[in-house]
Amino acid sequence: MWKRQSIAAKREQRWAWLMVAPTIIGLLVLNYYPLIQTFILSFSKTKTFGAMEFNGIQNYTDMFATPEFWKATWNTVYFCILTVPVGIALALIVAILLNAKVKFKSGFRAIYFLPMVCAPAAIAMVWRWMFNGEYGIINTIINAKVNWLTNPTTAILACAIVAIWSSIGYDAVLLLSGLQNISKTYYEAARIDGAGPIKQFFSITMPMISPTLFVTLIMRMMASLKVYDLIYMMIDQTNPVLPEVQSLMYLFYREAFVAGNKGYASAIVIWTILLIGVVTIFQFIGQKKWVNYDV
Repeated sequence: MWKRQSIAAKREQRWAWLMVAPTIIGLLVLNYYPLIQTFILSFSKTKTFGAMEFNGIQNYTDMFATPEFWKATWNTVYFCILTVPVGIALALIVAILLNAKVKFKSGFRAIYFLPMVCAPAAIAMVWRWMFNGEYGIINTIINAKVNWLTNPTTAILACAIVAIWSSIGYDAVLLLSGLQNISKTYYEAARIDGAGPIKQFFSITMPMISPTLFVTLIMRMMASLKVYDLIYMMIDQTNPVLPEVQSLMYLFYREAFVAGNKGYASAIVIWTILLIGVVTIFQFIGQKKWVNYDV
Protein backbone atom coordinates (compact mmCIF):
# COMPACT_ATOMS: atom_id res chain seq x y z
CA MET A 1 0.00 0.00 0.00
CA TRP A 2 2.77 2.39 0.93
CA LYS A 3 4.55 1.47 -2.31
CA ARG A 4 1.46 2.37 -4.34
CA GLN A 5 1.15 5.71 -2.54
CA SER A 6 4.84 6.41 -3.19
CA ILE A 7 4.45 5.64 -6.90
CA ALA A 8 1.33 7.84 -7.10
CA ALA A 9 3.12 10.67 -5.26
CA LYS A 10 6.10 10.49 -7.64
CA ARG A 11 3.75 10.50 -10.62
CA GLU A 12 2.01 13.62 -9.29
CA GLN A 13 5.39 15.21 -8.68
CA ARG A 14 6.45 14.60 -12.27
CA TRP A 15 3.21 16.07 -13.57
CA ALA A 16 3.63 19.08 -11.25
CA TRP A 17 7.15 19.74 -12.57
CA LEU A 18 5.89 19.31 -16.12
CA MET A 19 3.16 21.91 -15.57
CA VAL A 20 5.50 24.53 -14.07
CA ALA A 21 8.34 23.81 -16.51
CA PRO A 22 7.28 26.46 -19.10
CA THR A 23 7.25 29.15 -16.41
CA ILE A 24 10.60 28.08 -14.98
CA ILE A 25 12.18 27.89 -18.44
CA GLY A 26 10.75 31.31 -19.28
CA LEU A 27 12.21 32.83 -16.10
CA LEU A 28 15.63 31.29 -16.74
CA VAL A 29 15.79 32.26 -20.42
CA LEU A 30 14.07 35.66 -20.35
CA ASN A 31 15.01 36.96 -16.89
CA TYR A 32 17.91 35.31 -15.10
CA TYR A 33 20.18 34.62 -18.08
CA PRO A 34 19.94 38.24 -19.40
CA LEU A 35 20.56 39.52 -15.85
CA ILE A 36 23.74 37.45 -15.54
CA GLN A 37 24.86 38.55 -19.01
CA THR A 38 24.21 42.19 -18.13
CA PHE A 39 26.22 41.86 -14.91
CA ILE A 40 29.18 40.35 -16.81
CA LEU A 41 28.89 42.97 -19.55
CA SER A 42 29.02 45.78 -16.98
CA PHE A 43 32.66 44.82 -16.31
CA SER A 44 33.53 44.77 -19.99
CA LYS A 45 34.17 47.13 -22.85
CA THR A 46 32.37 46.35 -26.06
CA LYS A 47 34.18 46.46 -29.37
CA THR A 48 33.15 46.06 -32.99
CA PHE A 49 31.24 42.98 -34.13
CA GLY A 50 30.11 42.16 -30.57
CA ALA A 51 33.59 41.53 -29.16
CA MET A 52 34.14 42.25 -25.45
CA GLU A 53 37.20 43.14 -23.40
CA PHE A 54 37.29 42.89 -19.61
CA ASN A 55 38.04 46.28 -18.07
CA GLY A 56 37.24 45.71 -14.37
CA ILE A 57 35.29 48.43 -12.61
CA GLN A 58 36.17 51.11 -15.16
CA ASN A 59 32.54 51.42 -16.32
CA TYR A 60 31.38 52.01 -12.74
CA THR A 61 34.23 54.47 -12.11
CA ASP A 62 33.31 56.45 -15.22
CA MET A 63 29.62 56.27 -14.33
CA PHE A 64 30.00 57.60 -10.78
CA ALA A 65 32.31 60.36 -12.02
CA THR A 66 29.82 61.64 -14.61
CA PRO A 67 27.48 64.49 -13.52
CA GLU A 68 25.00 63.41 -16.19
CA PHE A 69 24.60 60.04 -14.47
CA TRP A 70 23.83 61.64 -11.10
CA LYS A 71 21.41 64.04 -12.79
CA ALA A 72 19.60 61.07 -14.37
CA THR A 73 19.51 59.31 -10.98
CA TRP A 74 17.97 62.37 -9.34
CA ASN A 75 15.46 62.75 -12.20
CA THR A 76 14.40 59.12 -11.69
CA VAL A 77 13.98 59.51 -7.94
CA TYR A 78 12.22 62.87 -8.38
CA PHE A 79 9.84 61.37 -10.93
CA CYS A 80 9.05 58.59 -8.46
CA ILE A 81 8.38 61.16 -5.70
CA LEU A 82 6.07 63.10 -8.01
CA THR A 83 4.04 60.17 -9.29
CA VAL A 84 3.79 57.47 -6.61
CA PRO A 85 2.16 59.27 -3.62
CA VAL A 86 -0.28 61.29 -5.75
CA GLY A 87 -1.07 58.36 -8.06
CA ILE A 88 -1.75 55.93 -5.20
CA ALA A 89 -3.90 58.48 -3.35
CA LEU A 90 -6.00 59.25 -6.43
CA ALA A 91 -6.31 55.54 -7.26
CA LEU A 92 -7.57 54.85 -3.73
CA ILE A 93 -10.17 57.62 -4.03
CA VAL A 94 -11.32 56.26 -7.40
CA ALA A 95 -11.50 52.72 -5.99
CA ILE A 96 -13.64 53.90 -3.07
CA LEU A 97 -16.00 55.75 -5.42
CA LEU A 98 -16.26 52.73 -7.71
CA ASN A 99 -16.99 50.53 -4.71
CA ALA A 100 -19.92 52.72 -3.69
CA LYS A 101 -23.50 52.12 -4.78
CA VAL A 102 -23.62 54.11 -8.01
CA LYS A 103 -25.30 53.52 -11.33
CA PHE A 104 -23.26 52.37 -14.34
CA LYS A 105 -20.50 51.14 -12.01
CA SER A 106 -19.14 48.72 -14.63
CA GLY A 107 -19.01 51.49 -17.23
CA PHE A 108 -17.03 53.77 -14.93
CA ARG A 109 -14.57 50.95 -14.19
CA ALA A 110 -14.02 50.44 -17.91
CA ILE A 111 -13.49 54.17 -18.46
CA TYR A 112 -10.88 54.43 -15.70
CA PHE A 113 -9.09 51.30 -16.92
CA LEU A 114 -9.13 52.44 -20.57
CA PRO A 115 -5.70 54.22 -20.48
CA MET A 116 -4.04 50.89 -19.64
CA VAL A 117 -5.20 49.31 -22.92
CA CYS A 118 -4.40 52.32 -25.11
CA ALA A 119 -1.14 52.40 -27.04
CA PRO A 120 1.49 54.47 -25.18
CA ALA A 121 2.42 56.21 -28.42
CA ALA A 122 -1.19 57.34 -28.95
CA ILE A 123 -1.40 58.58 -25.34
CA ALA A 124 1.84 60.53 -25.75
CA MET A 125 0.66 62.15 -28.99
CA VAL A 126 -2.58 63.35 -27.39
CA TRP A 127 -0.88 64.69 -24.27
CA ARG A 128 1.88 66.39 -26.29
CA TRP A 129 -0.82 68.24 -28.18
CA MET A 130 -2.53 69.18 -24.92
CA PHE A 131 0.77 70.45 -23.44
CA ASN A 132 1.75 72.37 -26.55
CA GLY A 133 2.96 75.84 -25.55
CA GLU A 134 1.42 77.59 -28.56
CA TYR A 135 -2.03 76.03 -29.06
CA GLY A 136 -2.38 73.40 -26.33
CA ILE A 137 -5.74 72.98 -24.66
CA ILE A 138 -4.21 73.13 -21.16
CA ASN A 139 -2.83 76.63 -21.75
CA THR A 140 -6.23 77.60 -23.14
CA ILE A 141 -7.96 76.35 -20.00
CA ILE A 142 -5.61 78.09 -17.56
CA ASN A 143 -5.44 81.18 -19.83
CA ALA A 144 -1.64 81.30 -19.72
CA LYS A 145 1.29 80.60 -22.00
CA VAL A 146 3.44 77.91 -20.38
CA ASN A 147 6.14 76.09 -22.30
CA TRP A 148 5.38 72.76 -20.68
CA LEU A 149 7.72 70.55 -22.68
CA THR A 150 10.60 72.97 -23.28
CA ASN A 151 11.17 74.05 -19.68
CA PRO A 152 13.11 71.65 -17.41
CA THR A 153 10.88 72.33 -14.42
CA THR A 154 7.58 71.85 -16.19
CA ALA A 155 8.73 69.10 -18.61
CA ILE A 156 9.25 66.47 -15.92
CA LEU A 157 6.05 67.67 -14.22
CA ALA A 158 4.13 67.16 -17.48
CA CYS A 159 5.53 63.63 -17.81
CA ALA A 160 4.53 62.93 -14.20
CA ILE A 161 0.97 64.08 -14.88
CA VAL A 162 0.67 61.72 -17.84
CA ALA A 163 2.14 58.86 -15.79
CA ILE A 164 -0.36 59.43 -12.99
CA TRP A 165 -3.27 59.65 -15.41
CA SER A 166 -2.18 56.44 -17.15
CA SER A 167 -1.75 54.38 -13.97
CA ILE A 168 -4.79 55.42 -11.92
CA GLY A 169 -7.13 52.92 -13.58
CA TYR A 170 -4.87 49.90 -13.09
CA ASP A 171 -4.08 50.76 -9.47
CA ALA A 172 -7.73 51.49 -8.76
CA VAL A 173 -8.76 48.05 -10.03
CA LEU A 174 -6.21 46.41 -7.71
CA LEU A 175 -7.37 48.45 -4.73
CA LEU A 176 -11.01 47.82 -5.64
CA SER A 177 -10.41 44.09 -5.36
CA GLY A 178 -9.17 44.66 -1.82
CA LEU A 179 -12.14 46.85 -0.93
CA GLN A 180 -14.62 44.25 -2.16
CA ASN A 181 -13.10 41.65 0.17
CA ILE A 182 -14.04 43.71 3.23
CA SER A 183 -17.19 42.35 4.86
CA LYS A 184 -20.06 44.86 5.15
CA THR A 185 -20.71 43.67 8.70
CA TYR A 186 -17.67 45.64 9.90
CA TYR A 187 -19.18 48.90 8.64
CA GLU A 188 -22.63 48.03 10.02
CA ALA A 189 -21.15 47.37 13.47
CA ALA A 190 -19.15 50.62 13.27
CA ARG A 191 -22.28 52.63 12.38
CA ILE A 192 -24.12 51.10 15.32
CA ASP A 193 -21.26 52.20 17.56
CA GLY A 194 -21.59 55.74 16.20
CA ALA A 195 -18.49 55.81 13.97
CA GLY A 196 -18.67 58.26 11.07
CA PRO A 197 -17.32 57.78 7.52
CA ILE A 198 -13.86 59.18 8.37
CA LYS A 199 -13.53 56.99 11.46
CA GLN A 200 -14.66 53.96 9.45
CA PHE A 201 -12.11 54.71 6.75
CA PHE A 202 -9.11 54.88 9.11
CA SER A 203 -10.29 52.15 11.49
CA ILE A 204 -11.69 49.60 9.01
CA THR A 205 -10.89 50.39 5.38
CA MET A 206 -7.21 51.30 5.69
CA PRO A 207 -6.17 48.39 7.98
CA MET A 208 -8.01 45.81 5.88
CA ILE A 209 -6.88 47.13 2.52
CA SER A 210 -3.28 47.72 3.65
CA PRO A 211 -1.87 44.44 2.17
CA THR A 212 -3.33 45.28 -1.25
CA LEU A 213 -2.16 48.88 -0.89
CA PHE A 214 1.34 47.65 -0.05
CA VAL A 215 1.54 45.47 -3.17
CA THR A 216 0.22 48.31 -5.33
CA LEU A 217 2.77 50.68 -3.82
CA ILE A 218 5.67 48.32 -4.60
CA MET A 219 4.51 47.81 -8.18
CA ARG A 220 4.04 51.53 -8.79
CA MET A 221 7.39 52.39 -7.21
CA MET A 222 9.20 49.88 -9.43
CA ALA A 223 7.43 51.14 -12.55
CA SER A 224 8.33 54.75 -11.73
CA LEU A 225 12.00 53.93 -11.15
CA LYS A 226 12.11 52.17 -14.54
CA VAL A 227 10.41 54.97 -16.50
CA TYR A 228 11.66 55.29 -20.07
CA ASP A 229 8.99 55.10 -22.77
CA LEU A 230 6.98 58.06 -21.46
CA ILE A 231 9.97 60.42 -21.49
CA TYR A 232 11.10 59.06 -24.86
CA MET A 233 7.73 59.78 -26.45
CA MET A 234 6.92 63.05 -24.66
CA ILE A 235 10.29 64.76 -25.11
CA ASP A 236 11.84 64.96 -28.60
CA GLN A 237 15.47 63.90 -28.93
CA THR A 238 16.16 67.33 -30.45
CA ASN A 239 14.59 69.06 -27.46
CA PRO A 240 17.34 70.92 -25.53
CA VAL A 241 15.57 70.12 -22.27
CA LEU A 242 16.11 66.37 -22.67
CA PRO A 243 19.45 66.16 -20.76
CA GLU A 244 17.73 67.85 -17.80
CA VAL A 245 14.83 65.38 -17.59
CA GLN A 246 16.21 62.06 -18.88
CA SER A 247 15.88 59.08 -16.53
CA LEU A 248 18.32 56.26 -15.84
CA MET A 249 16.57 53.99 -18.31
CA TYR A 250 16.64 56.68 -20.98
CA LEU A 251 20.36 57.15 -20.34
CA PHE A 252 20.77 53.38 -20.66
CA TYR A 253 18.93 53.40 -24.01
CA ARG A 254 21.10 56.24 -25.32
CA GLU A 255 24.39 54.65 -24.28
CA ALA A 256 23.46 51.13 -25.42
CA PHE A 257 21.63 51.72 -28.71
CA VAL A 258 22.77 55.18 -29.83
CA ALA A 259 26.36 55.42 -28.60
CA GLY A 260 26.94 51.64 -28.71
CA ASN A 261 28.63 51.64 -25.30
CA LYS A 262 26.93 48.52 -23.99
CA GLY A 263 29.33 47.94 -21.09
CA TYR A 264 28.66 51.39 -19.65
CA ALA A 265 24.93 50.95 -20.31
CA SER A 266 24.96 47.61 -18.46
CA ALA A 267 26.53 49.34 -15.45
CA ILE A 268 23.60 51.79 -15.48
CA VAL A 269 21.16 48.85 -15.49
CA ILE A 270 22.91 47.21 -12.52
CA TRP A 271 22.80 50.51 -10.65
CA THR A 272 19.06 50.82 -11.37
CA ILE A 273 18.45 47.26 -10.13
CA LEU A 274 20.35 48.05 -6.92
CA LEU A 275 18.35 51.25 -6.49
CA ILE A 276 15.06 49.39 -6.90
CA GLY A 277 16.30 46.68 -4.51
CA VAL A 278 17.22 49.19 -1.80
CA VAL A 279 13.88 50.99 -2.10
CA THR A 280 12.01 47.66 -1.97
CA ILE A 281 13.94 46.54 1.13
CA PHE A 282 13.03 49.77 2.92
CA GLN A 283 9.42 49.25 1.91
CA PHE A 284 9.39 45.75 3.39
CA ILE A 285 10.99 47.05 6.59
CA GLY A 286 8.51 49.91 6.84
CA GLN A 287 5.44 47.79 6.06
CA LYS A 288 5.69 46.16 9.50
CA LYS A 289 4.45 49.43 11.00
CA TRP A 290 1.36 49.97 8.87
CA VAL A 291 0.41 46.79 6.96
CA ASN A 292 -2.05 44.63 8.87
CA TYR A 293 -2.19 40.94 7.93
CA ASP A 294 -4.24 39.83 10.95
CA VAL A 295 -7.67 41.09 9.84
